[in-house]
Amino acid sequence: MVADFKVAKSPKDIAFYASLLFASFSVCQTMTVMYWGRLSDRIGRRPVLMIGLTGYLVSFLMFGVSRSFAWALTARCLNGLLAGNVAVIKSVFAEISDDTNRARMMALLPLMWNIGSVGGAAIGGLFADPVHQYPNIFGDVKIFQVFPYLLPCLIGCSITVFGLAMGIFKLEETLVREPPVRKPTVSSSSLATEATALLPGAETIKQHTVWDLLTPTVIRVMSTNVVMCLAVAMCDQAYPIFAASDPSDGGLGFASRGIGISMAISSVAVLYLQLVAYPRLERKHGALWCYRKGQIMLIPFCLALPFLSMLASRLEASINSQVVLSMPSTWMNMTADELVLWVLLIALLLARTTGMVLAFTSINLLTVNLAPSKSDLGFMNGAQQLAMSATRIIGPVLAGSVWSWSIKHTFLYPFNSHMVWVLCAVLTGLSLQLTYKIPDSVNTFAAGSCKPQSTEQV
Repeated sequence: MVADFKVAKSPKDIAFYASLLFASFSVCQTMTVMYWGRLSDRIGRRPVLMIGLTGYLVSFLMFGVSRSFAWALTARCLNGLLAGNVAVIKSVFAEISDDTNRARMMALLPLMWNIGSVGGAAIGGLFADPVHQYPNIFGDVKIFQVFPYLLPCLIGCSITVFGLAMGIFKLEETLVREPPVRKPTVSSSSLATEATALLPGAETIKQHTVWDLLTPTVIRVMSTNVVMCLAVAMCDQAYPIFAASDPSDGGLGFASRGIGISMAISSVAVLYLQLVAYPRLERKHGALWCYRKGQIMLIPFCLALPFLSMLASRLEASINSQVVLSMPSTWMNMTADELVLWVLLIALLLARTTGMVLAFTSINLLTVNLAPSKSDLGFMNGAQQLAMSATRIIGPVLAGSVWSWSIKHTFLYPFNSHMVWVLCAVLTGLSLQLTYKIPDSVNTFAAGSCKPQSTEQV
């Protein structure tokens, strides 16, 4: 898409502009996500979710009809400004679950994210520019000749419309507002006082200040979250660039369809990991243990993946995955190098998927557990999403810049095309190290009793 805009002066500059387009969403989301989270604490989760879905619908359509880099950038910015749903939906899941099913409920969030990310990438790769990809079907459709990237956006819009319909007709408000405690009219040591709840066991739930919420444990969890998300954001940006680049530049030489299919194949284990494996592991070992193991799996993925380019470069011609995978009759005609390449690639991507399931499900659960009351869930999830959004600003730009710089020079390892992956591995290792300063108490849902946590000592 960026290449079609003709904004890049050379093919090696495409990664930089693609990174800017990718990061613009997170720049704008960073400006507003805390507002959406806190707003949902005041007016409710449902109206904020509906606003966000409407924003997605409009921005998807704008992006689909983009014919210039500036227009596409504007659509991405609008999408980011209205993207508060990720933080708010975490609060919804926390409010409709309890200690017996919270891990399973929170596991649904990364599941939906993985399905959306992988499915979205696959839809983009399979349906972009349908006039040329499927000339027998779409060759005469003029609207797709004018707007070659509209079809995948229309598919995304149809999913958003379904979500809006479900929200309007089926979704109920989950934020329960407690009635205020009235002051007694008679003051007596033998009667109720101003601090006495009207009903046995009832308490007044109030929002805490930012400084009350920023305990040492919260700061540690948020810090490791930032570093881990930065590494993952760089990986997410680097993989399609790596897969599409020529083997001579340290890539795999895949076509867009092959990139989408490789990501789709690697996601086959997500359903089992999220709904079966993760709840069992969390129940046995706790969310903090799962968080660490997820990061441990991501490190070897980052270090091993770029070595596949050496295998790709051994092939007589650059890998044309679009031909290999789109025609079943050619599967049996794969060369040994092609077969080994795909087996190793899928194995590494499955390891990445497993690591991300463990890491992101756990950090979502740890963030929810840290909220001292349910009325602070919007703020806590907004703060976490703010940190994630900030890393998605830096990560894509940093990954694209490092990749472009590394392939323009002829330095030795690790400053060659491996450099961006080595940097991702180092950041993940740093995040892992920070987790060993987090106490095991984060495995408990603090808002279950609706009481603020006691003051912690550093």
